[in-house]
Amino acid sequence: MGHRKTDRYYMASVRVGPKGQIVIPKEAREMFGVEPGDLLVLMADKKRGMALQTADKLNPFMKGVFDGLQEEEE
Repeated sequence: MGHRKTDRYYMASVRVGPKGQIVIPKEAREMFGVEPGDLLVLMADKKRGMALQTADKLNPFMKGVFDGLQEEEE
């Protein structure tokens, strides 16, 4: 798996496993402060692709929606 890292950019190849899961490389998790248990939001657009974002980086309205979902799970 090749990768390229600078202070601002990171690129790597990941493989989708048999259960449809991917592993976010350690370097990318460290770069964005992603830790076990963090809630990530997947955004997808057929023309523009997919993106992952931590819920705390979303606007306050969206964060409230996802915080409400976490409370329901507890």
